[in-house]
Amino acid sequence: MVKHQPLQVYERQLCLSCITGIYGCRWKRYQRSHDDTTKWELLWSLILLFTFCLLLVWFYFWWEAHNDYNEFNWFLYNRSGEWSDGTVPILATTAAGFTYIAFLMVLALCHVALGQQLNLHWLHKIGVTAALLTTVAGVISVNQTWGQEWDVIPISLQATGPFLHIGAVAAVTALSWIVAGQVARAEKTMFQVVVMLLYLSVLLGLYVLPLYITSPCIMEPTSLGPRPDVIGRQGAPMLAPENTLWSFQRALQMNVTGLEADVAISEDGVPFLMHDRMLRRTTDVGKVFPDRQTEEASFFNWTDLQQLNAGQWFLKDDPFWTVRSLSPHEKTLIANQSVCSLEQLLKLASYHNSTVVFRLRRPPADHPCYYSWINDTLQAVQRSGVPQGLVMWTPDEHRAQVRQLLPGLIQTSVEKLTPQSLHRSGISRLLLRYNQANAQDISDFSESHVNLTLYTVNQPWLFSVLWCSGVSSVSSEAPHVLKKVPYPVWLMRPNEYCLMWVSADLISFAVVVGIFVLQNYHMIRYRMSGMRSYNPEQIMLSAAVRRSSRDMSVMKEKLIFSGQPQ
Repeated sequence: MVKHQPLQVYERQLCLSCITGIYGCRWKRYQRSHDDTTKWELLWSLILLFTFCLLLVWFYFWWEAHNDYNEFNWFLYNRSGEWSDGTVPILATTAAGFTYIAFLMVLALCHVALGQQLNLHWLHKIGVTAALLTTVAGVISVNQTWGQEWDVIPISLQATGPFLHIGAVAAVTALSWIVAGQVARAEKTMFQVVVMLLYLSVLLGLYVLPLYITSPCIMEPTSLGPRPDVIGRQGAPMLAPENTLWSFQRALQMNVTGLEADVAISEDGVPFLMHDRMLRRTTDVGKVFPDRQTEEASFFNWTDLQQLNAGQWFLKDDPFWTVRSLSPHEKTLIANQSVCSLEQLLKLASYHNSTVVFRLRRPPADHPCYYSWINDTLQAVQRSGVPQGLVMWTPDEHRAQVRQLLPGLIQTSVEKLTPQSLHRSGISRLLLRYNQANAQDISDFSESHVNLTLYTVNQPWLFSVLWCSGVSSVSSEAPHVLKKVPYPVWLMRPNEYCLMWVSADLISFAVVVGIFVLQNYHMIRYRMSGMRSYNPEQIMLSAAVRRSSRDMSVMKEKLIFSGQPQ
């Protein structure tokens, strides 16, 4: 006898099939399940969540570290001996990994919302593991080689914190739909209580988080101080080869008030501008003196240094991706740049009445000028004819002797000391990395009449935060960028921020309450209609049966053959 199973009608659930298929390779309906997720898969879900959070922080770190990409590339150069933009592969892999993990997180949330069992495919498990291990390795590597850069996260949060808070509130508010659905479908009271407590704790924590968010840009506009002076660090190295005359001329065209350079002493006692200890990155020493390209720059005499070209490398390597924006005339000027002496820089600064700050590097112990390096530098300052009040003197060695010979120099420290110690030493200016001084330090130095300069400030957001903090001057490799910042990127009155914060919290709370009420209403409605459990897929199918037949497909009738005797 042949028994016929009743004809069943199903809609093509392409969206659901894609969600379960991409996440767990469950493309067919019979492969899907509404059973509870296994403990093993729950563990993988937690690993996925942890990887997403870690990658989110990692991605944010590299996004905000854009201010210091050149510093990172220089660290890599010191280790490998070859100049390259190491941030490009890091950014590419980070963006790809974050996109992939975020996509899996969205699919996992869709599974939870639809009541589907989580079952991450083994290929995705390999991908998640690879992303997690790669990110952990990256974090450890940065911590060992560039640990000071982690400070960019709390500093950047002063600029982004108020807006990230609004985004976080919006995201957690959106999650209330999934949480409310889980609570409504749950049959165990303990599970409902735990989920509600966890969600409400996170939500309330976000609501009061602004109490702990501090930003110098939340202030009355009338309290904003004058725009900080901008010093061209190595000139304008993004537009011209660093530490060359053309680079400093380009910086002066960007209305900088000062110039900063790195100074070494040649074998015959001539102070010249060079950041690296060797010449091979920024000159053609490998072509002119192939046997001396690994020799320290200080062991070249000034005659040899003048034979080197200090501009062609910039056109070849394009370290800041700016060469294509240069005019043919600028490229010609760059191609003919030579090593610049300190005396040439001081004469240029004197002509433009600009301040000069330089970091003087002492020669090695076996150098002819090891003991005379201070006197050699002071003589170059005197020969240039620059007014002493335009020169910031940074070396700590022999300060008393320097004061006697050239008392008009601006004594400057590159070491963070208390205002009292600075005054006792006769130091009136301080040059620090931007992460070495917080808002309180800036205020203390300002009240003690110590002029504070922070380096290296290349991004408008960092310039704006320091401006609102009251910094008097910054040193920048991108004066052409800061020139376009006549006012802080954002400035908000405290009462305006309070209004924005409270409004966001109230709107979020109203939406969350509405979603929970709506989910419970649907739950009660479907239970009263005779359904034993709230099944999102079953609801979708029931609604689909009532739709137009053109969107339906009829499954083939299943024939069940029974072997029972007549």
